[in-house]
Amino acid sequence: MYITWRLTENNKRRVEATEIDALRRSSRISRKERIINVTIRQQIGLEETIVKEIERNQLTWYGHVQRMAEGRLPRIALKWMPKQKKARGRPKKNWIEGIRKAMHERNLNESQWEDRNQWSLGVGQRRKTF
Repeated sequence: MYITWRLTENNKRRVEATEIDALRRSSRISRKERIINVTIRQQIGLEETIVKEIERNQLTWYGHVQRMAEGRLPRIALKWMPKQKKARGRPKKNWIEGIRKAMHERNLNESQWEDRNQWSLGVGQRRKTF
């Protein structure tokens, strides 16, 4: 599943709150018990949040589309910017800026998507084998 909507900070908080609510309900832990979220994650055995999973899937999809031929529709759609009158104030962040932020957090460069194995390692999709 590849999620192409932009993750704002507000969306991230909502997704994380929904995730922890589902984890609490599935393990039958009430908020009244005052157990912190990190402890619940450790009890269940989860290492990453769902937001990190979404970012990893987005980076995987981005690398996949970047490796496509120039004429392919997903690649054209990724580079397309709508022609419209600019609104006043600071421009809203778009999906590609979220991707660049996730790439920066993982120390990935724009050109690394060319090598599929290196991209997968950088995204965190699979472990390095010796």
